[in-house]
Amino acid sequence: MERIFAEDGLLSRHLPGYEPRPGQREMAAAVADLLATDTGESPGPAACLVVEAETGLGKTLAYLVPAVLSGRRVVISTNTRNLQDQIIRRDIPLLRRILDPDLAALCVKGRQNYLCLYRWHQVRAAASEALLEGLDIERLEQWMAETEFGDRAELPWLPSASGLWQKICCQSHSCPGSECPHATACFLNRLRRRAAACRLLVVNHHLLFSDLAVRRGGYGEVLPRYEAIIFDEAHHVEDVATTFFGQSVSRHQVLDLAGDIERSTGELPASRQEKILAPVHGLRSTLERFTNLFPAEPGRFLLQELMAQKPEIGRCRDDLVTALHRLADILAERTDNGQPWEQFAGRGRELADRLAAITAESFADLPAEEIHSVQWFERSRRNLVLSSTPVDVTNELQETLFSSVAACVFTSATLGVGGSFSYFLHRLGLPDDTPTLSFPSPFNHRDNALLYVPEDSFPAPASPEHRRRLHRRIRRLVSLAGGRTLLLFTSLQAMEAAFHALEDELDFTLLRQGSMPRHELLTRFMEETSSVLFAVASFWEGIDIPGESLGLVIIDKLPFEVPGDPVIMARINHIKAEGGNPFFEFQVPRAILTLRQGAGRLLRSSGDRGVIAILDVRLFSKGYGRRFLKSLPPSPLTRDLDTVAAFFSADREPAGAEQG
Repeated sequence: MERIFAEDGLLSRHLPGYEPRPGQREMAAAVADLLATDTGESPGPAACLVVEAETGLGKTLAYLVPAVLSGRRVVISTNTRNLQDQIIRRDIPLLRRILDPDLAALCVKGRQNYLCLYRWHQVRAAASEALLEGLDIERLEQWMAETEFGDRAELPWLPSASGLWQKICCQSHSCPGSECPHATACFLNRLRRRAAACRLLVVNHHLLFSDLAVRRGGYGEVLPRYEAIIFDEAHHVEDVATTFFGQSVSRHQVLDLAGDIERSTGELPASRQEKILAPVHGLRSTLERFTNLFPAEPGRFLLQELMAQKPEIGRCRDDLVTALHRLADILAERTDNGQPWEQFAGRGRELADRLAAITAESFADLPAEEIHSVQWFERSRRNLVLSSTPVDVTNELQETLFSSVAACVFTSATLGVGGSFSYFLHRLGLPDDTPTLSFPSPFNHRDNALLYVPEDSFPAPASPEHRRRLHRRIRRLVSLAGGRTLLLFTSLQAMEAAFHALEDELDFTLLRQGSMPRHELLTRFMEETSSVLFAVASFWEGIDIPGESLGLVIIDKLPFEVPGDPVIMARINHIKAEGGNPFFEFQVPRAILTLRQGAGRLLRSSGDRGVIAILDVRLFSKGYGRRFLKSLPPSPLTRDLDTVAAFFSADREPAGAEQG
C-alpha cells in the first residue's frame, strides 16, 4: 500500500491534486490484510472489519485498491446511486490505468432497472395506445438494438409519468425463465453472464440483501458467487436487512396481478374470457372491501391492535385469501400456448400465503421477549401495505451474510457514538472484539467551522414558545450568513411551518424539498449562491455541496425518531423486556448517528468554512446532551449570536468595502 498511497506513490503521479493521508493508507492496509485472510475451504464465519472514515479521508480508494489487488471476487455495496456512479465512472477507470488494465468491474442494479424483451413485445402486441401515446417508438426500438444491458438510466428522455417502464421492465413474477422466446437476447441474462466474469461488482444494499434473502429461501441467486463484501454507507445495513428479511403484501401488488391477467385475456374467446375475468372481478371487489376496513389516516400502525379491535378484518382477510387461491386454481387449468397462466397462478398463491402469514394471530399474546417480528400496516392515499418485520436481524445476518463469505468490511463516515462502536456491533450481531478503526476528517474544523447552540433561555422543543422562537432564530442566522443555508428539519410538518412563516421574511431565494425534483433543487441551490434550502429526511445525508453556496447548516432539533412507529416501538419493547434501557441503548445512538450525518453536510472540501447551528438546548439541559456533543466534529462551540456574526463577518469583503 505504501507505493500506492505515499507522497510520491502511484496515486500522486496519476491523480491531480492528490494529497497523501496517513489514515487512508492505514485503512487500505487493514482492508488488504482482511481480504488476504485464509479461511480454508469453508467461507464462514466471515472475518470482519469496521472502519469509520470521516469526510475527506478518501475511504473509497482506501478499500477499492486492496479489493482490486486481492485477486478475490469482491462486491462493493453502497446505499446511494451517486456513490455507485462515482465508483464506476471515476474510480474504476483510474484503477485500470494505474493498477490493472484488465480489471473487469460492473455495476449491477435491481432487475426493475432493465428492459424485459418479453414484456415489451407483449405491450407492442396489445397495442397499448395509452402507454405508448406521445412516445418516439422508433427511437426506443433503435436504443434497444444498440444498448448492451437495456438500462433505464440510458433513457433520460423517457418520461417517468408515462407509466410505460413499469410495464416493460424485468420483474421476477413475470419472467418465463428458460421458456422465454427472447431468452438468448435477454438483457438480464447478458448482464448476468458479464457479471459472472467480473472480479468487482458494484451493487446497492437493497440488491445485496435481495440476493441473500433469495439464497436463504433456496430460490437460486441474484448475483454470482462472491468471496468478500465491502459495505460503504454501512450505517444503513441494519435498516435495509430488516426490509429483506421480513415480508409484505400490498393492494398495488394484487391490482397489478389482476391487471396483468385482464390484459392477457384479450385474444381468448368470449366464453373463456368470462371464466377467467369473473373471479378477477370478484378479487378486485374483495380487495376493495378489505382495504376500506382500514383507517384512511396516512401513516404506519400496528396491525394486531387494529385486527383485535375490528374482527371483520380477519373475516375479510379470509375471503381475500380464498379469492386469490380460487383464481390461481382456475388459471392453473389453462394450457394456452404462449400465455403465462401458470405464472399468474403462482403469483396469486404467493400473495395469498404472504397475506395469511402476515395477518396470523397466533403470536398476538406472546410476551415481548418472545416476539421476533412485528406486524404493521402502512396507509397512503392510494395504497395499503401489510408487513411483517423482524425485531432483531442478528440471527438472519449470521445465517446468510456472515456464513457465506470470507470477509466483510463495514465503512461509513458515521458508525461510532461518542467514540464507541458498541452500538453498531451490537445491532449487527458482531463480536465485541471485532477489529475497528476510526479516522477523523482531515479538514480543519477548529479554524474553519463553528458550532452554535442557543442560550439557556431559548425554549426547549416541547415548549409552546419553541416554534415561534425557532423561526425568529432561523431568520436571524440566515441573515447573518447572507443566505447560503441548508435547513434540516426532523419532520415534514416542521419544515412546512418554517417555510410558510419565513417565506415573506427572508430576502433570499427560498427552495423547499418536494417543490421540484431533488437534483433540480440541489442544482439551483449550488448555482444561486445566496439561496436557502428547506429540507427533511434524505437531505440529511448523501448530498455534497462544497464551496460558497453553503456556509450555514441549521438543524431544528435533535433527530429522535417518532416512538410511535411500529418497528421502532417493537425494538424498544424488546430491549425493555431483556432488561435494557432502550432510550440510552437504542434511541440516543440512532439520533446521534443521524445528527452526525446532518452536521457532516457542512465541510465538504478543505477550503470550506461555515457554521453548524443546532437549535436544541437539550444539548446542555439534559445529561445525554454530552454524548451528542462528544460525537460532533471538534469545532469551537458558542452560544452567542455575536460570535456567529463575527465568524461570518470575517469571511466578507475586506475592511473599507460596503457591508451588506
